[in-house]
Amino acid sequence: MEIMFADSGISVLLLAWVFATLIRIAQGSATVAMLTAAGLMGNFTVGMSQPQLALIAVAIAAGATGFSHVNDSGFWMISRYFKMSEGQTLRTWGIISTCISFVGFSFAAMLWQFFG
Repeated sequence: MEIMFADSGISVLLLAWVFATLIRIAQGSATVAMLTAAGLMGNFTVGMSQPQLALIAVAIAAGATGFSHVNDSGFWMISRYFKMSEGQTLRTWGIISTCISFVGFSFAAMLWQFFG
């Protein structure tokens, strides 16, 4: 897979977030999204510094946090705890978790300018 993205011009940090986000959307579990994205990013991180690796971990965690939907156990915890319907939970928790994802990635991208 590294060969596919070698000359694409996509930042490694963005790629980590995109992998985690796509897996999260497709599968639903944040844990599975983080572990899978981390495994996919293994070859991309060879020779990186500790701060860069930490920021990639933040990007993966941010990508796996967003886009919460009905396949996510956290979605159901929020839904039941606050006594909301599925639609209400999608319109609130789904949007909030997505905002958290974008904010987390934005902070990682800002810090990447200093360590990347």
